[in-house]
Amino acid sequence: MVLHTQVRLLSRGKIFRQLFGAAMGSPVSPLAANIFMEHLEQSAIATAPLNCKPKLWKRYVDDILEVVSKDGVIPLTDHLNSIDDSNSIKFTFEEEKDGRIPFLDTLIVRRDDGSVKLLVYLNFASHHPLHQKLGVVRTLMDRKNKIITEDTDKEEEEANIKKALNTCGYPPWSIDRVKKQMETPREKKNTKKDENSKSKGMVVIPYVEGVSERIARTFKNYNIATAMKPHCTLRNMLVHPKDKRDPLHTTDVIYAIPCKNCESTYVGETGRKFGKRIEEHRAEAEKAGATVRTRASRKASESKVNKSAITDHVMDKDHIIDWEEARVVGKEADRYKRWIKEAIQIRKQDNIMNRDEGQLTVVQRMQFLRNNVSTHVLLVSIEPHFSTTSHIYWSFHFERSCVARD
Repeated sequence: MVLHTQVRLLSRGKIFRQLFGAAMGSPVSPLAANIFMEHLEQSAIATAPLNCKPKLWKRYVDDILEVVSKDGVIPLTDHLNSIDDSNSIKFTFEEEKDGRIPFLDTLIVRRDDGSVKLLVYLNFASHHPLHQKLGVVRTLMDRKNKIITEDTDKEEEEANIKKALNTCGYPPWSIDRVKKQMETPREKKNTKKDENSKSKGMVVIPYVEGVSERIARTFKNYNIATAMKPHCTLRNMLVHPKDKRDPLHTTDVIYAIPCKNCESTYVGETGRKFGKRIEEHRAEAEKAGATVRTRASRKASESKVNKSAITDHVMDKDHIIDWEEARVVGKEADRYKRWIKEAIQIRKQDNIMNRDEGQLTVVQRMQFLRNNVSTHVLLVSIEPHFSTTSHIYWSFHFERSCVARD
């Protein structure tokens, strides 16, 4: 099976052909790589010399945890690097220090009696919802209660947990709150659910400290569950494997075109290239604006229906359009959803050039949602936007993962 000979990629304005390896970005590549690694490690372990054969071998993607004798670390590494004929896979190693070694997001600690323990802690100062931080405490306490049998050992382990959590910035009240919750018996849920208590779906919102919690409490009053996700991560900021596409070549967009002389904005949508649609708007507006403005021509233009509301604005106000500031404000491949998002953008503008509220009327928009989305299972994603004045506002988008009616 050939995985790489036809792979092309664009980087820094140049097209490259991948010469080796599985296709980057292909959903098949991780599966193929994992199959190859399983074959490679099975061959390596089966043929490893007895003096360096590992007692434990656990792999997750490209991170491996192994238990091997101290004298067998280097011989085993050399043996692993000799298995791959292409010489493209290189194994390196990291030894434990002071009886500790990190693996994935855990810290494995070797006790004096030979047993090990795992430390998985989230720093309290990190930008995460409070319930996730309390979940760390609850997990450690629950593990202590279920695994350790002797009361004296439980007390000793709890002291270790408190000490470790204190190092990670956890205040005493966080531990006390979790212990109180665990000691309070849960009430049995009534199997017969009231109509008013039924869940009305889930909302996924980015986590912004102090804001997301208030939104979650508001949704809870209407029996809508809330899940939070990070909206600004190191991956988003640092990892950019593909070149940014020129907005003028982007298709299936909602766009906004401002006026130079006033605060009015035109909002439109197109399934074609954004740059092509701008050219059409500009050609008509500049043609109309170049005509000699006499009293007779002005009277005739009042009765003439132009193709675009931008042209109407140019003729009526005698203003100039700021074509350089035209921008894409949304992207949606589905035509009806794009019409809905266009209508939302029109409603968000304080001063609008548009003649109407978009392609779909309010009745048509509601009919579309009613025919395509189940009213009792609805998934909505909310995205935060930060203006130059640090004011936060939220835009709601109906996701395609909504449950559709038959």
